[in-house]
Amino acid sequence: MNKKRLVIAFSGPSNSGKTTAIVKVSSILQDRGFKVCIIKHDPKDKAMFDREGKDSFKFFQTGANVAVVSPNKTTIFKKGTSSIDELISIFDDFDYLLVEGLKTLELPRVSIFRNTLDESYFKVSNALAVDETIDRKEIPNSLDILDLNNPEELILWIDKNAKKV
Repeated sequence: MNKKRLVIAFSGPSNSGKTTAIVKVSSILQDRGFKVCIIKHDPKDKAMFDREGKDSFKFFQTGANVAVVSPNKTTIFKKGTSSIDELISIFDDFDYLLVEGLKTLELPRVSIFRNTLDESYFKVSNALAVDETIDRKEIPNSLDILDLNNPEELILWIDKNAKKV
């Protein structure tokens, strides 16, 4: 198993284009034969993966951790949060791990902006991916500037700057 095992994080305000950028990058990498895993931060605990009435929902309601295993996927319902290291060990076999959010993690990070810049992201970012709505002169020289609409450029930056785990 000779995998790249590169981890990179993406941040940015709501509706800045994070998900779209990650989907494009992930699709291109998978088309090239790489195995990609994605972690999404859900800070408000809004995501729902199970429905009332289903057996797995009933099992999880008991307080137990639950895994639902089918021929094409495994879904894990676990009480409490997981560290990035736990998730890396669960995914284990990957070339790229793309993390959406989790600004507090010390990972190489691309922050994504359209229409307006939020300077609070600058200190946790290594690069900004922006489109034509952003004035590049407002971006500090210490940050790499990437074209949000060019996923190939994002991938080149990731290959050069991602954290190897």
